[in-house]
Amino acid sequence: MDVRTSFAAQTYAQARPATQPSSNATGSSGATGGFATLAGSFADTLKAGEETAKAAMTGGADPHALVEALAASELAVETAVTLRDKVVEAYQEILRMPV
Repeated sequence: MDVRTSFAAQTYAQARPATQPSSNATGSSGATGGFATLAGSFADTLKAGEETAKAAMTGGADPHALVEALAASELAVETAVTLRDKVVEAYQEILRMPV
């Protein structure tokens, strides 16, 4: 695997959509399309981290690239967990409402 200096920039670009809403999240595809895009970028970030870890184990990637990929994966997972917690909190708040 060829690791270039722009790898960190590519990893950041992949992780960025997972942490910031896109401008067309409520566009023609609605909220479901924005969530699908978000889930796709989350999966891509984890996949890139996995591939970099495999390459580092076989000697195909430098340690700096591995640290960058792991940091991007950690950020994506923390974002997903925070989002899940907010959804659960909102659901519990709805359940507490009087009927």
